[in-house]
Amino acid sequence: MHIRRIVTGHDSKGTAVFVSDAAAPRTTEFKHVPGFVTSLLWETAPNASVGAIEGDPAITARSWAPSPGGTNLMFITFPPDAVMMSPGFDPVAAGGEYLRVLPGLAEKFEVDHPGMHTTDSVDYGVLIEGELHLELADGVTKKLAPRDVVIQNGTRHAWRNESDKPATMLFVLVGATRP
Repeated sequence: MHIRRIVTGHDSKGTAVFVSDAAAPRTTEFKHVPGFVTSLLWETAPNASVGAIEGDPAITARSWAPSPGGTNLMFITFPPDAVMMSPGFDPVAAGGEYLRVLPGLAEKFEVDHPGMHTTDSVDYGVLIEGELHLELADGVTKKLAPRDVVIQNGTRHAWRNESDKPATMLFVLVGATRP
């Protein structure tokens, strides 16, 4: 998946400038889950301010799940679920790759219920391409089509791709606290 990321900012005089225009720097095509592609595009820290940008927060982000008040912007391409059912699929190797590539998020995935996870965030998700099913904790699902929007309010859920084609979503996660 090629994603062009254009970043703006301000120069020392306060003038708006283009800081970068290049491929997203933190994109991974998973080896152990063929067709699974993740791209962390940006992160804002809690109480972020606008102005000069030092460094690239997509590169330095330590977690794919933002702290309360922080945000993460990402694209995720989900392969068909059949990939995880194929005879050569190695769930242990896939889990290790998740932990290495998706720190802060991979730890949220439930070993006994593949795909199920809960984050302390409000997630805005837009299905860009393909077809996905959003499954909640009680097993109830909703089928999504391109341009469908999901506001995920910190619920236990999983994304299921029951089709034979990849599906790509754009996500903005806003870190929150639980009462």
